[in-house]
Amino acid sequence: MRKSTAAVGSAAFFVVAPGTVVGLIPWLITRWELPDSTPVWRVVLGVLLIVAGLMPAVHAFVQIAKAGGTPMPLAPPERLVVNGFNRYLRNPMYVGLVIAILGQALLFGSRGLVLYAAVVWIITASFVHWYEEPTLSYQYGAEYETYRHNVPAWLPRWRPWVPR
Repeated sequence: MRKSTAAVGSAAFFVVAPGTVVGLIPWLITRWELPDSTPVWRVVLGVLLIVAGLMPAVHAFVQIAKAGGTPMPLAPPERLVVNGFNRYLRNPMYVGLVIAILGQALLFGSRGLVLYAAVVWIITASFVHWYEEPTLSYQYGAEYETYRHNVPAWLPRWRPWVPR
């Protein structure tokens, strides 16, 4: 796939998938209304978590597009993407999105968003375990298995993994 086509496909998918998971559904739960008595520290920390959570997702989409693919299972990249945040953990996009949801939960004082974040993580972890990892293993073979052996799925390494 051409990089320009991959970039357009990735951008469209970003708006639809993460946009729904981190934008539309949290808005439906909270209407993004701050409680009147929200302490400043909670606003600052919530916003920081949202930004920190979105960074790996945006970075992953860009890196996948540069590799000639999209995050969509139907149009994967031509090569395994193991740079940037992916050198610290295998699922930075998913972890980042859950962090962004938790940031909104803190910002808006929403227990419903905490529950929603847990549901998102359960669904995502199931998808990764039952579909994504077997598919990547089949598609990229020993290269993915080496990566999988060296980089944890959900909790980051202290130092970035450097493939040989």
